[in-house]
Amino acid sequence: MSVIGKTTETVSSGTREYLTFRLDQEEYGIDILKVQEIRGYEPPTRIAHAPEFIKGVVNLRGTIIPIVDMRLKFNCSKAEYNTFTVVIILNLRNRVVGIVVDSVSDVMELAADNVQSAPDIESVIDNDCILGLGSVGERMLILLDIEKLMSSVDMGLVAAEG
Repeated sequence: MSVIGKTTETVSSGTREYLTFRLDQEEYGIDILKVQEIRGYEPPTRIAHAPEFIKGVVNLRGTIIPIVDMRLKFNCSKAEYNTFTVVIILNLRNRVVGIVVDSVSDVMELAADNVQSAPDIESVIDNDCILGLGSVGERMLILLDIEKLMSSVDMGLVAAEG
């Protein structure tokens, strides 16, 4: 039992791993534990009357999952689909969701002291969905609470914990 407590303590106060990805000129990070897999982009089946940022759905081994284009959601200047475009499959509160990003960079370990709180500014991302800004050398990552972002009212993809 003490081993479990110690492991949890190390994870919560020490380093965390983030999958980093690019959207336009920005680099983002999400908790690696939320990532199920990374796949190449293939056009999803469009759903009528869905918001523009929900590209449609795909059948992933018998499970129908919604695909969200984060470039459209975050109002990026362009959303081009090329060989680098990928879909990150997320497992959020037992709901599987895919997000389209420009490219995946790497998995990065960040110590708590390398993460600063995000400035309180107006942006397309709700400040509650930003965990902070991570810095490694010259790189600056916007760390997202992807679960909170996907359960926001305008997304409506994952039920909020109640």
